[in-house]
Amino acid sequence: MSDRRPLPIQLDVNGCVHTLNIPADTSLLHALRNDLKLNGPKLGCGLGECGACAVLVDGDCVRACVIPVGNIDGRRIVTLEGLGSVDRPHPIQQAFIAAQAAQCGYCLNGMIVATKALLDRNPRPNDVEIKQALRYHLCRCGTHLEILEAVRLAADSLRGHAP
Repeated sequence: MSDRRPLPIQLDVNGCVHTLNIPADTSLLHALRNDLKLNGPKLGCGLGECGACAVLVDGDCVRACVIPVGNIDGRRIVTLEGLGSVDRPHPIQQAFIAAQAAQCGYCLNGMIVATKALLDRNPRPNDVEIKQALRYHLCRCGTHLEILEAVRLAADSLRGHAP
């Protein structure tokens, strides 16, 4: 049986440090959505299988629904909201818009976050590397070709080439 006593947990989310009084076994996804009111990460499967809840933790793409906040106390977290805004979208977000890669929106958070992690470590991925990086992010509506195009556009944009 887990200990459900609230503890002070410090989360550095999108450049702001928050201290939350929550049980250490609370999922990061629930802390982000319920306590910090960040709705970029989505609750999809709740099992770490679909990728809808993906966030960056110290630059790595992780599944927020299966990570207890006690395991990431003090680490740097970036959500979709931390990448850009409606007024100033991140180049990756802009590329997904330009490529019309969003339909239902179920996978969009995870795809964009995984793309950010990929392009941070590999600014010139080929199609095989893109597919490898996104392989565990489920897309229900079938915009796979548009998503691949969005990642290519984002890579070009981040390298300074106009799409």
